[in-house]
Amino acid sequence: MKNISVIGAGTMGNGIAHVFAQHNFKVNLVDVSQPQLDKALATITKNLDRQLTKGIITEEIKSSTLANITLMNSMAGIRESDLVVEAATENTDLKLSIFKQIDEAAPAGCILASNTSSISITKIAAATSRPESVVGMHFMNPVPVMKLVEIIKGYATKKEVTDKIVEISRALGKVPCVVNDYPGFIANRILMPMINEAIYSLYEGVAGVEEIDTVMKLGMAHPMGPLQLADFIGLDVCYSILNVLQNGFGNPKYAPCPLLVNMVTAGKLGVKSGEGFYSYAVTNKDLVVSNRFTK
Repeated sequence: MKNISVIGAGTMGNGIAHVFAQHNFKVNLVDVSQPQLDKALATITKNLDRQLTKGIITEEIKSSTLANITLMNSMAGIRESDLVVEAATENTDLKLSIFKQIDEAAPAGCILASNTSSISITKIAAATSRPESVVGMHFMNPVPVMKLVEIIKGYATKKEVTDKIVEISRALGKVPCVVNDYPGFIANRILMPMINEAIYSLYEGVAGVEEIDTVMKLGMAHPMGPLQLADFIGLDVCYSILNVLQNGFGNPKYAPCPLLVNMVTAGKLGVKSGEGFYSYAVTNKDLVVSNRFTK
C-alpha cells in the first residue's frame, strides 16, 4: 500500500499527509479549496524546516517528502489509491456525504479510513457499499509529533482491514491501539469529560484558568492543562464531541458546560480564533499566550 489519498487539508489533514509522505508513501492531498491546499503545503514545509533545524531529518528527506505530495481539488485523484484517509471537520452529515463520494471514486480493495475523533465508524461505513473496508484511523494532534493512532473497528470491519491499518501505522513510526466502536472511543470518552469538568470548575468559581491548568500539569504530570488543551483542540470541536457522547449514551453527565456553549456561540474557539480560555497573538512568528480570564 503505497498510494494514499488524504481528504481535507486542514490541521489534521496536512499533518497526516506530512507523515505519510515523509515515510515514502505517495500522497494525494484533496480539498475543494485551493487556498486551503496552498496553506497546507506551506504548513508542511514549515514543519519540515523545524524538523530540519532540530536535526530530526535531512535536507534530502525534506525534499523527498514534498515531492511525494500532490495537491488536488477533486476526488478524481483517489481512483488509484490503496488507502483513503478522511480528515474533514468533525461533522456527521459532512463525513457521510464525503464517504459516499469516496465510495464511488475509490477502487475495489481500497481501505476507507476516517480520522474522526468521536463519530461512529459503523454509521460512517453504512454510507458506503463496502462497510467491511471502513475503519477508524484517529491520529493525535500535532500528527508529526504524537505517536498514538487510535484504530476503531466498526461493526462490519474485517479483521484483515484492521490488521493492515495496524501494520501501516507502525510503518509510520506510530503506536497503534485498537478499540471498539462506541461514542468517543477511548481517547475522547475519557479526555472530554475531564475537559468539561475543568470548564465547570471555572464556571462555578472553584478556581481560575491558570490555577486549574497548573494543578493538572504539576499534580497529574499532564504536559498541558485541560483548558489550554481545549483551546488547542478547538472549543467547537470539544462541544461537538461532548454532544456525540451525550446523544450516544443518553447520559446528561456528558452535557457541555454552559460556559463552553456560550463561548462557542460567541465564536471564542481557542487558538484558531485567537481567543478561548487564553488569548493568542503571533509576535515575530512566536505564539504569545495570555490568560483571558484574569480579573
